Amino acid sequence: MIVPDFAKRKRDGVPISMVTCYDAWSAALIASTEIDCILVGDSLAMVVYGHDTTLPADIDTMAAHTAAVRRGAPDAFVIGDMPFLSYRRGLESAVGNVAKLMRAGARAVKLEGAAGNIELIRHLVESGVPVMGHLGLTPQSVHQLGGFKVQARSDRAAATLVEQAVELERVGCFALVLEAVPGAVAAQVTAALEIPTIGIGAGRHVDGQVLVLQDLLGITTAFRPKFVRTWLDGSTLIRDALQAYHKDVTDRRFPNEEESYQ
Repeated sequence: MIVPDFAKRKRDGVPISMVTCYDAWSAALIASTEIDCILVGDSLAMVVYGHDTTLPADIDTMAAHTAAVRRGAPDAFVIGDMPFLSYRRGLESAVGNVAKLMRAGARAVKLEGAAGNIELIRHLVESGVPVMGHLGLTPQSVHQLGGFKVQARSDRAAATLVEQAVELERVGCFALVLEAVPGAVAAQVTAALEIPTIGIGAGRHVDGQVLVLQDLLGITTAFRPKFVRTWLDGSTLIRDALQAYHKDVTDRRFPNEEESYQ
């Protein structure tokens, strides 16, 4: 997939599938499927490192994981997440951080929010960097929002969301993630744009969907948002495999003669 394909998929009415992953082995598995694109999300701070927000992710961590994903999926369309404050310290600093992700293997970057980012996005696009927007629940603003809550519930907030989405399209974003917004609002945004919307907790009437790999495989079980569907009972399968390994080791059934060097 390449950048122009995103708008074409919207025009053709063909939904876009995106999966968030963080390392080479999982990227290689995704690359062996028909999944359209991979997001290296700053959610790795929570999923991989065990933090309770995405804020601890920094640009060097994101670049390292982006490089790992690129090695696992060398031909995939990989989007790198710009982490907390990495694009809010002035144009020169932001461009330098974007360059780190692109040089690590990202083919595009994702930024959260519209306010304060418009000129940066315009500059990046004019500089040859594809930019994906992100509106609705923006996890880097979790403390300002008062938690991980559904956004744009009021008519005024919904109208603002539509206005921001149109502005992001105007300055050159090639696609837009909509997170945790009512389905009817996501449908309004989708209808207002020529670029595709990719939803996570944004209902059915968007142009694509994104989920975290560990969520859709049923590996993450401590907290399961309403919008997550699992296609595998991964936690049970992995736990059973580990227990079987333990039993074979303690019963001296592993390794056997065929698994040993003579």
